[in-house]
Amino acid sequence: MVDLKKICNEIEVAVRETEKFISGESGKFNICLAETKGLHDFVSYVDKGSEKMLVERLSVILPEAGFIAEEGSATKKGERYNWVIDPLDGTTNFVHGVHPYAISVALTENGEPVAGVVCDVGGNEIFKAWKNGGTWLNEQPVKVSSAPRMADSLVATGFPYNEFNRLEKYIECLTHFCKITHGIRRLGSASIDLAYVACGRFEAFYEYDLKRWDVAAGILLVREAGGRVSDFSGNERNLTGNEIVAANKMVFPEFLENVSKFMHE
Repeated sequence: MVDLKKICNEIEVAVRETEKFISGESGKFNICLAETKGLHDFVSYVDKGSEKMLVERLSVILPEAGFIAEEGSATKKGERYNWVIDPLDGTTNFVHGVHPYAISVALTENGEPVAGVVCDVGGNEIFKAWKNGGTWLNEQPVKVSSAPRMADSLVATGFPYNEFNRLEKYIECLTHFCKITHGIRRLGSASIDLAYVACGRFEAFYEYDLKRWDVAAGILLVREAGGRVSDFSGNERNLTGNEIVAANKMVFPEFLENVSKFMHE
């Protein structure tokens, strides 16, 4: 049986080493060095270098684990355990010199996250959680907010960047939340959005067309902080990121109902 707290602390060490590399490159990065994987979907040597560093370090922590990594640096699949890595969540922010951007690493067991770390690069904040161990921000325990209603909530989201088939409904949903909440925020990093739900800065977050590496660690952060996460249908297991709704437990039913009204296919 693995010691998830120990593993989580070892993930943090690997992430902090990688953060130094990203921070060192941020001041001298030229946007002309960014490549495109698809429409508005950037990748850089920083993403690739960060992922390679993480793969090397995580391989030592739990050798039997496989990898699900955004840039494909490792393709080994584990039978029980897999690392899910986003080496630079918020690459568009990074290439433009805008914060936040983050490192997100999760360990999954049979597809469900059991340990995770999200590092706000340059922001001096590191969020971590392990199954049944709570959620921590810079070594202090955190919880989701206690706001009871959407009317008391600040909502985070992310704009679609290459999958526009649901854009009209998305704009309707966005407009609706503008009218019934404290407001909408769009930071450009889903892992940070989820971390902020976990520590009570946001009451709720929703988005579509994300990937597993964008959300795996953040899902665990929210759950261990006392919140709930599902897709637009309310399913809370085996989430891929294609649809995601996260909120504190009191707001969650109302929030899910509102999102589903506009976004459920």
